[in-house]
Amino acid sequence: MLPAKFKHNPRIIAASGTGARRDIGLIALELEDLPSDTWSEIRTSASRSCVNAETSQRNGSRRFILSGTDRDVRDLASRLAGAADTSYVAEEIVGTIDASSQLRFSVDFPGGVLELGSAPLIMGVLNVTPDSFSDGGLYFREQNAVERALEMIAQGADIIDVGGESTRPGAQPVSVEDELRRVLPVISGIAETTSVPISVDTYKAKVAEEALGAGAKILNDISALRFDPKMASVVADHAVPVILMHIRGTPRDMQQDPIYIDVVSEIIAYLRASLAHAIDNGIAWERTIIDPGIGFGKTVRDNLEIVTRLPEFAGLGRPVLMGTSRKSFIGKVLGLEVGDRVFGTATTVAASVLGGAHIVRVHDVAEMRQVARMAAALRSQNQPEAVAPDIVGAQKQ
Repeated sequence: MLPAKFKHNPRIIAASGTGARRDIGLIALELEDLPSDTWSEIRTSASRSCVNAETSQRNGSRRFILSGTDRDVRDLASRLAGAADTSYVAEEIVGTIDASSQLRFSVDFPGGVLELGSAPLIMGVLNVTPDSFSDGGLYFREQNAVERALEMIAQGADIIDVGGESTRPGAQPVSVEDELRRVLPVISGIAETTSVPISVDTYKAKVAEEALGAGAKILNDISALRFDPKMASVVADHAVPVILMHIRGTPRDMQQDPIYIDVVSEIIAYLRASLAHAIDNGIAWERTIIDPGIGFGKTVRDNLEIVTRLPEFAGLGRPVLMGTSRKSFIGKVLGLEVGDRVFGTATTVAASVLGGAHIVRVHDVAEMRQVARMAAALRSQNQPEAVAPDIVGAQKQ
């Protein structure tokens, strides 16, 4: 069973090793909403497998935690697999451990592949809008936008993300016609000049359909296919990767007192449901990417917690994109305006890469490429030369 279908939102909340070394370390796995009878049986089996089983309360929500070595937790799962009423929990335990250990992914797009796992890919932000929070108006003209895309590619961008509607807090939606008028000439102009894949940042199916026809290869949907019921079929029909992002509310109202019991647990549950929705609508599992949605319906504290707890998202078994660049939580922590947040952004990019991010979405491509490569070198404990960027957009043989 795919992690998208797991009912108890399992997550690895702590681990002393990763990948091949995890089996000699300790892990802690948390589940939610287990029936009392099932938990009683799990505790009995856990004592026989040298696994610690305990419960905790978090803001009125009960959580179930299993901790021990990888080997012992897997032994517990094998015991649970032998009983009909706990076999599904066993599958969730093993599936989450295996998913959390996956370090590399290959995501096909029309004409190429994104190889994710060594050096993070750099997604360059190109806002073709008059009012985006950071660079609104700078690249509103087609020629300026195409030139900026080529500049970012020269600086090391692996993907160019083109958006025609501001999604800053309080932003008003624009019409399909206006969004198309903004993005189509730019996407066409970039696609005619370079083979670097273009993603289109939209939640509207009509815009996605025409943008993909104009040369975009990836869909970046802030609503995770939820705002437009036709979006999933567009993605499935075009066989393109889709970035599924978490948002609380809409850009217009998302920052109006967002409240969570456990922000990371709730975002993971949302993304799990979004992945299941994508699969149920014909989108290939291997073409999905997840994004926790920094700044989209979160407080400063929420955003900081997401960055520091990013490894928990690995249990979903899909590559992770992080978009922290120049965002307001950095400005509020440091007391800086948007144009002065490059060092704060660099810190969050480094932390994201160390936490397992596969793609970082940034405005300052040259600077953040260096940050990401250095963080990847630290993460892999190899020399920088060993983590050269993966080839993106290579033609399939």
